[in-house]
Amino acid sequence: MSKTLHNGLEILELLTQHKYGLTVTEIADGIGVHRTVADRLVRTLDAHRLCRRTENKRILLGSGLVSLASSVEQDLRELARPVLEELADTVEATAHLAVREGEDAVRALMVIEPRNSRAHVGFNAGQIDPINRGSAGLAMLAALPPRDGERPEVTRARERGFAVTSGEVTHSVTGISAALPNRRPDDLVSIGVSVFDSSEEQKLGEAVVAAARRLGALLLR
Repeated sequence: MSKTLHNGLEILELLTQHKYGLTVTEIADGIGVHRTVADRLVRTLDAHRLCRRTENKRILLGSGLVSLASSVEQDLRELARPVLEELADTVEATAHLAVREGEDAVRALMVIEPRNSRAHVGFNAGQIDPINRGSAGLAMLAALPPRDGERPEVTRARERGFAVTSGEVTHSVTGISAALPNRRPDDLVSIGVSVFDSSEEQKLGEAVVAAARRLGALLLR
């Protein structure tokens, strides 16, 4: 294993945990190297736009990571589209794919509207919401080990296989989501639907779980 590459990746992982950045000294302490070594690593990462320095000399993650992530997300979107389209048309509701965004948020990566429904919920991809509010985030939290003080809705989602919330992201709208199986904690993905009428909650939940499993299987090929 390359020690230098390992240390560089450790810096990136460390910076994901500090949204306001770190000083070079703090980075050195965080990965257990001399400050001079940390500074050299940061300069290399900066040259590849994987991190950047602010005016007050704090180090933040750089825009180059977006380019790297976009290619991964493109593959995810391509595989997810037919699954979401089938889900949306089957339940006649807006279907969405969400990804974990840092520690505390989720981002709607793709939104698919049903083709044969007179009324449906409309919203745009890119929307970011707290991970502890809305069915997408709660489904992701339910995919993690239980934590003290977690919402009862997360515990129930872990038992049922899907999360349900009403009016937490959009007024009068119920969200039903399930996390894709076998994902790492920092790489969680969920599939869900947004509906006005949740009278068939169990049926909708089962459809969402089936879609999440189907996409999960495609990603493992």
